[in-house]
Amino acid sequence: MQVQNLKNIRTENMKSVYKFIIPFVAFFILLTSFTVKPVKNDPEKDKVLITVINYMLTNGHYLPKELDDDFSEHVFTTFIDGLDPSKRYFTKSDIQEFSAYKYLIDNQLKSQDLSFYHLVYGRFIQKIKSAKQYYGQILSQPFNFNKKESIDIDYKKASFAKNENELIDYWRKQLKLNTLGRIQEQQELEKEKAKKDKKFKKSSFKTLEKKARKEVLKSMDELYIRIEELEHSDWFSTFLNSVVSGFDPHTTYMNPKVKEKFDIDMSGKIEGIGARLQPKGIYTHVFEIVSGGPAWKQGELEAGDIILKVAQGDAEPLDIVGMKLDDAIKFIKGKKGTEVRLTVKKKLDNSIKVISIIRDVVELGETYVKSSIVNKDGKKYAIINLPQFYIDFKDQTFRDSAKDMAKEIENLKKENVEGLILDLRNNGGGSLKTAIEIAGLFISEGPIVQTKYRNNKPRVLNDTDSKIQWNGPLVVLVNELSASASEIFAAAMQDYNRAVIMGGNQTYGKGTVQNILPINQFYPKYKKDLGYLKMTIQKFYRVNGGSTQKEGVYSDIAMPSRYSYMKVGERDLDGALAWDKIEHANYKPTNSYENFDDVVSNSKERIIQNKNFKLINDYAKWLKKNQEDTTYSLNFKQFTKESEKHKKSSEKFTSVFKFSSKLNFVSPKSELPLIKSGVVDKDKRIAWHRNLAKDIYVNEALNVLSELRMRKTSPIVKN
Repeated sequence: MQVQNLKNIRTENMKSVYKFIIPFVAFFILLTSFTVKPVKNDPEKDKVLITVINYMLTNGHYLPKELDDDFSEHVFTTFIDGLDPSKRYFTKSDIQEFSAYKYLIDNQLKSQDLSFYHLVYGRFIQKIKSAKQYYGQILSQPFNFNKKESIDIDYKKASFAKNENELIDYWRKQLKLNTLGRIQEQQELEKEKAKKDKKFKKSSFKTLEKKARKEVLKSMDELYIRIEELEHSDWFSTFLNSVVSGFDPHTTYMNPKVKEKFDIDMSGKIEGIGARLQPKGIYTHVFEIVSGGPAWKQGELEAGDIILKVAQGDAEPLDIVGMKLDDAIKFIKGKKGTEVRLTVKKKLDNSIKVISIIRDVVELGETYVKSSIVNKDGKKYAIINLPQFYIDFKDQTFRDSAKDMAKEIENLKKENVEGLILDLRNNGGGSLKTAIEIAGLFISEGPIVQTKYRNNKPRVLNDTDSKIQWNGPLVVLVNELSASASEIFAAAMQDYNRAVIMGGNQTYGKGTVQNILPINQFYPKYKKDLGYLKMTIQKFYRVNGGSTQKEGVYSDIAMPSRYSYMKVGERDLDGALAWDKIEHANYKPTNSYENFDDVVSNSKERIIQNKNFKLINDYAKWLKKNQEDTTYSLNFKQFTKESEKHKKSSEKFTSVFKFSSKLNFVSPKSELPLIKSGVVDKDKRIAWHRNLAKDIYVNEALNVLSELRMRKTSPIVKN
């Protein structure tokens, strides 16, 4: 996703930044009235943070919000949900008491009054202490699994408990569900053991139930140990994020510890699984899978999954819910060749799955441009994979995605390829500069994207190099997770009629830019580290004038995917900035193809008739249905029956992605010396080529590529 630093913003638009910085002198005088005292919870630091962040957002955010009653209600709801998302702690009487502040928080923020925060936070700490008694007493006795009752785990729809008795019953049902899951898991394990060893004696239900309760109790004890390790600053960060999220979902506060965690980059040359992780509440979320890493090759761990437990090989799994991210990472990372087993909650259907990954050296090089060549019907084509738009801002002479792309295309031209597929699936963005330069490789000079700061006129960013690196047929593959700079590139290719865009119905829809600012920069007198504010400061617009925000880029040819019916885009985020349109830039479409409409029509017809795509579409509907089905029976027989039904319904989708084009993908000749020398990992390349042959989306992209005919009068057809 697109992030810029302050230096880059100054370079792009000094006038905008001065508007933000100059009033700071008067603002600084206001803050000097604070008396900073080194106390345990540092209440004056909290006040400083509230005031400075309010100033930064009011003066710097792309779309400043009025701190009014609606904003106050947002902070009220978001903070309470952030502390108690599962309705485990607060009762209706608590909420009623808190409600006295529901429409006063905006006024309190303006006057550095933290009464609402202290009331809710103080009550929460009391409830945490009571929780140990609740779950301890509940788990000390066997559950009645013959009782006909159920639980809905969509806690957003649930109301807060009427009183303490109902609250305890909420706890009972949640713990009962956890116990049920563990019993079933143990039964499945024993069933497998019995198949292998006929002398194996299965445990009684009573024994399994007791063992399951003991495991749940242990997990809860470990959870609350970690919760108690959290400091005041951790909880205050939750409050601050409930405030800043009122501006937009990408604006966040990061305390010094979280900023350090945010900067953890598991795509470097380290030994681990190759995933970027980030904390969300008490959970460890998978933020991104590093292309080419162990998790990427294994294929089951996905962005958005929640890691619940970590086991070293076949050892006892460790529950990491509530664990600090840096501590959790210590267990997930490990020596090359060792096995880690992750118990994860899948984002798509909320199912619990154990994923085994063999740790390996995760190399940054796997995030670079790479290509593969394939022969189809006597013609040679190439696919170029670009996982992100990378650049080293500190060293402009170092390799970047634009330089690498130009070099890759040049090497492919030497092998006489007749068409290119540029794969931007799961590409979350990166450098705007390289996205513009790469777009320029496929067209003559002209506008690529428009950017706009608040209250400023749009600025057109151009490709100024008239050289065209590739003037042949081009297909761009995207999906619902292609975002930011990926969308800028795809939109430009679409607006110029330079490429056929294929993939999901539409891309992610992130048309905003965030800047990570050190808060101390705006209050230098304060010597303690105040952390950072990641703030939305800019919007992107296509050359046709439309924003990529929320809408993303609609594919010319849409293909069913697992995400087809899921809420995974910007449009599904609360508070996302709106789509809008500005005047179009002065550009002239290339109209590169003489049979564009026919090719698109043919492809759509093939997709409709293809049984594999039909199955993928049915699978996507099934995933959506399971995502929406959040009610579970707490009666053991019914729970088992429902589980078997779910398992059986999933069996018809076991072959959903079992496809083979029977095509042979190989490395370009330019890469062979690098493979021989070990600079490029041979096994990783073989695995990638093998996966391309099994990729139904790549196969259809090749079909499209093979049909495209360049228009001889197109301005890009030149030597």
